[in-house]
Amino acid sequence: MKGEGSAKECGKSGTLDSCNFMRQFRDLESRELKQLTAAQFMEVWDHYDDDGNGFIEGTELDSFLREFVSSVNQTDCGPEVVSDVMLLELRECFLEAYDDNQDGKIEIRELAQLLPMEENFLLLFRFDNPLDSSVEFMKLWHQYDADGSGSIEADELKNFLRDLLREAKKSQEVTEDQLIQYTDTMLQVFDSNKDGKLQLSEMAKLLPVKENFLTRQVFKGSTKLTKEDIERVFALYDRDGNGTIENEELRGFLKDLLELVKKDYDTKDLIDFEDTIMKGCDFNRDGKISKKELTMILLALSKQAGED
Repeated sequence: MKGEGSAKECGKSGTLDSCNFMRQFRDLESRELKQLTAAQFMEVWDHYDDDGNGFIEGTELDSFLREFVSSVNQTDCGPEVVSDVMLLELRECFLEAYDDNQDGKIEIRELAQLLPMEENFLLLFRFDNPLDSSVEFMKLWHQYDADGSGSIEADELKNFLRDLLREAKKSQEVTEDQLIQYTDTMLQVFDSNKDGKLQLSEMAKLLPVKENFLTRQVFKGSTKLTKEDIERVFALYDRDGNGTIENEELRGFLKDLLELVKKDYDTKDLIDFEDTIMKGCDFNRDGKISKKELTMILLALSKQAGED
């Protein structure tokens, strides 16, 4: 909805009944929210993410909460419907319930938990099924980057979404038109640089990992790194149990390392990072990471974090 400035300003001023943006998505009789299509969900997101920074926060969040609550009424709107005191309580309750990472703002995944959406589209957010580790992520990346271009183009993303929905047993059959709409919508959501494809860090937001283990406090210099910590990390990445971290295991480990220092990254960044890390830590030059080499990396990481 960006670009429709007058409509957007009207929605925030709340001076007319038609100016509550959320009211159009409620049933006229029951006043319940209707099930949103992928396109409608993006309309809601774009309307309230006014600055386009990928979060609904501050005055944007206040505007959404005021209109979300007052949209239940058929005519009432404006700030007087939701007092400042009520808004404060509402914001606290809302963030407690939906702000999963507790950063005080709402991401698109978190908003998707609140609004009723068509089931298949909601499944694409994978709330209950994040990947175990970045090793699995890198395997999927190479599987769907079929042309090896270093990015996931629209057709490759469509294939990924189709397979993702097929894996969801409760999913209904998705038509080709729906799939095209889902692909376009997910590109709108996750293609931060708007180049029509997903780079590595953008795909990582679409397909989250349960936890980047390397962000734990033990690797931030606040506590002593133990042998058990190193064993846990090694087991996390040595998925085949052959005693070395290699190939996609290595890419997964390096992806997690890279995320500690760079928010937006692509495959070239990962290759350059791999070259730097392996030159300094692959002592026997076999292109793999042994447990001893991993220990040196983790100790250096913990020491650097402690100095910072």
